[in-house]
Amino acid sequence: MIKTGLKGSKTVYTFPGTEKEAKNRIKWRENVVAYTFLGPALLLLLLFLIIPAIMSVYYAFTDYYLLTPDTRKFVGLDNFINLFKDPIFLKSLENTLKFVVWVIPLQIGAALGLALLLNKQRKANTFFKVAYFSPVVMSLVVISVLWLYLLNPNEGIINNVLTYFGVSAQPFLTSPKQAMFTIVFVSAWQGAGFQMLIFLAGLQNIPGDVYEAAQLDGMNKWQRFIYITLPLLKPTSIFIFITTLIGAFKLLVQPMVMTQGGPVNSTMTVVYYIYQTGFTDRMVGYASSIALLFGTIIGLVTLAQRKLVKEEDD
Repeated sequence: MIKTGLKGSKTVYTFPGTEKEAKNRIKWRENVVAYTFLGPALLLLLLFLIIPAIMSVYYAFTDYYLLTPDTRKFVGLDNFINLFKDPIFLKSLENTLKFVVWVIPLQIGAALGLALLLNKQRKANTFFKVAYFSPVVMSLVVISVLWLYLLNPNEGIINNVLTYFGVSAQPFLTSPKQAMFTIVFVSAWQGAGFQMLIFLAGLQNIPGDVYEAAQLDGMNKWQRFIYITLPLLKPTSIFIFITTLIGAFKLLVQPMVMTQGGPVNSTMTVVYYIYQTGFTDRMVGYASSIALLFGTIIGLVTLAQRKLVKEEDD
């Protein structure tokens, strides 16, 4: 940088070379600074996400067994062919889809209902916000163990209450017909508080004048909810739907702690089966093929969902 003289009360500096070269040098320095700050994050991303993902794709086409890594060989599509003959994998895929279909409307519906209740000015609103949100910040393992005791068929509080009112004790977690629906309920209860806060923020962003105008036009509460609240909450609802969908596909902790995938594999999910195959049975190649196929399915579902949402917006 060269001092060339004074212009008024300010000193004017010029760069050697053309103005374009000077701008390029400034841009290059800014890029160096930016990548210096991004470097640690990019390194961690490379080490713990990108490289493992590439290795997983490679292992999916091998018979890699963890205890004998030196003997692994390329087997082509054999792992994927065996997947569609594996009854446990097919059952886990069915259970995962069942969980997704049931938990999304239940959890989002509960979150919206709680948000509508808290949207009105009440003295105890802060207390209820903390109470509804507290399960979200608790460990899923702790939540699962807590419900495991509450749902105990012999000494659990819930069955004791049912017995008191003349209803026989229910095998919530030991019945193949009830276990998955029990996990759906627990998961919706645990996660609804987070969506509730997002819905509440969306509701508070709706101008009060809109409701006043609708009330003057003769709309009742139900009509205001259908024709004003829901349409104006659409962007918030789409965001909540996407995050809930992704979280539902990753179901792992609840069946692992509460049922260990049973009874009779009725709560075995795909992610839990990947964990069990890869870390318990040490069949890394087979587990990688499950992960690759399942990731592809989730990617297709996400793309389809985005396309549907875009068409609705258009």
